Amino acid sequence: MSRTYKATGINLKTQALGESDKIVTILTREFGLIRAVAPGARKHNSSLGGRSGMFVVNELLIAKGRSLDKITQAQTLKTYPGLAKDLGKLAASQYLAEIVLCEALSEQPQEELYDLFNEHLHRLEMVSNENPSGVLAHLAHGVFHLLALAGLTPQVQICCLSQHPLKPDFTDPNWQVGFSIPAGGTVSLEARERLRKEGERGAEEQRGRGAGGQREINNQFLMPNAPSPMPNTQTVVVHRQEIPVISCRLGAMELALLQHLSQPEIMQVDGAKDHHWLSVEQTLRQYAQYQLGRPIRSATLIDSYFAANHDATV
Repeated sequence: MSRTYKATGINLKTQALGESDKIVTILTREFGLIRAVAPGARKHNSSLGGRSGMFVVNELLIAKGRSLDKITQAQTLKTYPGLAKDLGKLAASQYLAEIVLCEALSEQPQEELYDLFNEHLHRLEMVSNENPSGVLAHLAHGVFHLLALAGLTPQVQICCLSQHPLKPDFTDPNWQVGFSIPAGGTVSLEARERLRKEGERGAEEQRGRGAGGQREINNQFLMPNAPSPMPNTQTVVVHRQEIPVISCRLGAMELALLQHLSQPEIMQVDGAKDHHWLSVEQTLRQYAQYQLGRPIRSATLIDSYFAANHDATV
């Protein structure tokens, strides 16, 4: 078997190694996620210096090693210089890269993930620097699509309880829908309230039945040596649907934005403001962290950036 192989990949993460080397984590089309040493990449005149930077796409020649492979040649195919020039775009790109690192597999092709990630980096780079909400919108769009590719799409078109379609009501300023992270998506508050009331009625009926022969059965659990229940007594088993925990509540605009994220292109929704997109991003963030089982550390940069941007414009 050859000791070298070729791959096309984008750099997702770097870390220092020794005095002058770097370890680069790369998402490749052909072999999925790989970690390789870029020798001398931290030297001033190194040819691998720029090629080992974040979000650089290279055609690579890699030599196999015992513990870590080694990059022997790299030819840059694409860079995203616009991301590094804007803190919001850079934070959003790192945010998406963290999700990709969680989803990517090693030693098998990851063409769809590779193409999707590059597409959303391109879209982020193209956002106008004077449009902060555009960064949030494209970030939310990218997160939604990455979750969908992994089979983790939140249910936003229908209610998780009733399975009925949900349509935002813009005529009622107080209209809301619930979002349950454990249940996997949106929950009609009316359907949840009906389920709660049905559960209370069922509990009352159960208590009413327990006044007769059921009391005798209950006593058996308190008296280990008691005789078997009388032949004419009945045990009633009631299966109730669990009432989902509501993680957050969304208004009509926020639900409309969530529902638009399933489209291939980002949709312009009239009336959408920065705080609507921020609410959508935070909802998706909490859901993604729950599904991936780890925090998204770059999200704190998003919070800082938009807090600073809000203070500057108030």
